[in-house]
Amino acid sequence: MQDPSKPTHPDDLSEDESALFADLARGGIARRDFLKLVSGTGAGVFGMQLLAEQRTYAEAASLADGAVAAAAPVAGGIPVKLTVNGTVQSLDLDPRITLLDTLREKLALTGTKKGCDHGQCGACTVIVDGKRVLSCLTLAAQADGKEVTTVEGLATEKGLHPMQEAFIEHDGFQCGYCTPGQLCSAVCLLDEAKRGEASFVTPDLGNPPTGDLSDDEIRERMSGNICRCAAYPQILAAVKDVHSGKKTASTWGFASEEEIALIRKELFHETI
Repeated sequence: MQDPSKPTHPDDLSEDESALFADLARGGIARRDFLKLVSGTGAGVFGMQLLAEQRTYAEAASLADGAVAAAAPVAGGIPVKLTVNGTVQSLDLDPRITLLDTLREKLALTGTKKGCDHGQCGACTVIVDGKRVLSCLTLAAQADGKEVTTVEGLATEKGLHPMQEAFIEHDGFQCGYCTPGQLCSAVCLLDEAKRGEASFVTPDLGNPPTGDLSDDEIRERMSGNICRCAAYPQILAAVKDVHSGKKTASTWGFASEEEIALIRKELFHETI
């Protein structure tokens, strides 16, 4: 076994290291850099990892210089045409790929988030033909020929969607991870109410509300969208704003100077 305290000499390279050296040389890694990396790490596994990283950097640099990697055709792919945010997308897709992965990985629309990937959190909610769907449980092929709207498509050239403005006004987001799904769900909620669709808390299923929705109705209709930051009161206020067209009282705010003084007195026994 080679003494790790001694620097590696070019003649001491194993067959695998020699092959890697030749491969790296073709990728643009200088011989002296190769030897420095190997000797500096005692010719161990860590050294080989660094060399692999160097090769990755060289390949990335090559692509950046204009070398275009040819896209491999999808084995057993099927043609799928989607209209996403107003733009027609003709794709060749694996029939098993979800709409969520298609949006994120094929179309670079990363606003839609992958949360649980089991249809339980609502972070991946998008709008398909005017109805909200969980894109992690929807195959892209199921949306063939349909119109898909993601959070990126809610705003227009004229400005933000009213629901987006209301979320900002009421601080309806904190970490923001669930926000794209919350927004798409909230927008569809209002359309569902206009169509007279009932929810589990609708008192009279034969006469669902088409006017102002109660707080319980909004909570129930948004219950499929989970917010781990617990911004639910703010989200409720934002939806009520857009639904009613009226200004809802702010659900958050900073403490006043008097309130801060009282808190300090209570905690630190300071005089006011």
